[in-house]
Amino acid sequence: MAIKDLVNPHIRDLAPYEPGKPMETLERELGIASSVKLASNENPIGPSPKAIEALRSRLDEVNRYPDGACFELRTRLSQKLGVSERQLVFGCGGDEILELWMKTFVAPGDEVIMPWPSFAMYPIVVKGMGGKVVDVPLREDFSHDLDGMLDAITERTKVIFICNPNNPTGTSIGAKEFETFVDRLPRDIVLAVDEAYYEFVRREDFPRSIEMFDKRPEMLVLRTFSKIYGLAGLRIGYGIGSEETIGYLERARHPFNVNRLAEFAALAALDDDEHVKKTLEINSSGIDYLTRELTALGVEVLPTDTNFLLAKGGANIYDELLRRGVIVRPMAGFGLPEHVRISIGLPEENERLVNALREFA
Repeated sequence: MAIKDLVNPHIRDLAPYEPGKPMETLERELGIASSVKLASNENPIGPSPKAIEALRSRLDEVNRYPDGACFELRTRLSQKLGVSERQLVFGCGGDEILELWMKTFVAPGDEVIMPWPSFAMYPIVVKGMGGKVVDVPLREDFSHDLDGMLDAITERTKVIFICNPNNPTGTSIGAKEFETFVDRLPRDIVLAVDEAYYEFVRREDFPRSIEMFDKRPEMLVLRTFSKIYGLAGLRIGYGIGSEETIGYLERARHPFNVNRLAEFAALAALDDDEHVKKTLEINSSGIDYLTRELTALGVEVLPTDTNFLLAKGGANIYDELLRRGVIVRPMAGFGLPEHVRISIGLPEENERLVNALREFA
């Protein structure tokens, strides 16, 4: 008997997540140097300086296991968010929080409704638990079709994913529309709200989801230190929910799942208001610059509430930019062959992208 015949079918048939290639790999393959990476929505100014100092000062402690409860970080974050300490669960990046959600609530055969295109890890974590993915296409303006998601509910529906703002489109849901959706959602379905890009939102009527647990205890919210705080390489994210709901996720969580240095760095970054302010300024000016310049070149740009843009520039835009040393994220795998996702970079990186586009657009 072959090994594949022993593997659980829902794992055997699962297509793994495909991250973008590292800059070093692409430079080697294409024979280019000094490439610009605008593909992974990373913070272009780097991590918080306070986080770097915290890492340096605690390196000699890595022989010790982490604080499995993330006590200091939990205490400080609960104060910042205005939630109780028992409403927080921490994980090795947002991806582990997603897996905890599925591990806790989804059994083989359960259905999970999600928008599409959206974050590529959603179908992976669902199928990894033997769940069934139910895709609901985005509307023509690339926003969530919330009515369509409600219409897709069956007796097997267990979880509904909302990605707000949505990755890879950058679109977001306003407070009134979100609250109406929550009011219409049956109480026997868990609402999983991914707010990984929450800190970048520019719209004024963004939902205050973490204030709605009394109204909707069957809801979970995901946020992360990877984006605004620049700690993507340390892998630390967190979930917010009712105390009862988080209690069940804690049962499913592995001990010491957040590494010791990540805890220290996140705690320091959380209070680095200057770093956050600078990041938002760079991001806002970058969005305005790229939107203006790409539009002038005939490239369609979608309005965004994130640190990236979805741009439609033709089927060759990804390859042409790559040949010129500019790495963006192709969207063909999301059913958008003429689109790319462009992370907002430093001013000089954004200018290089525009100059590269001018050569072929």
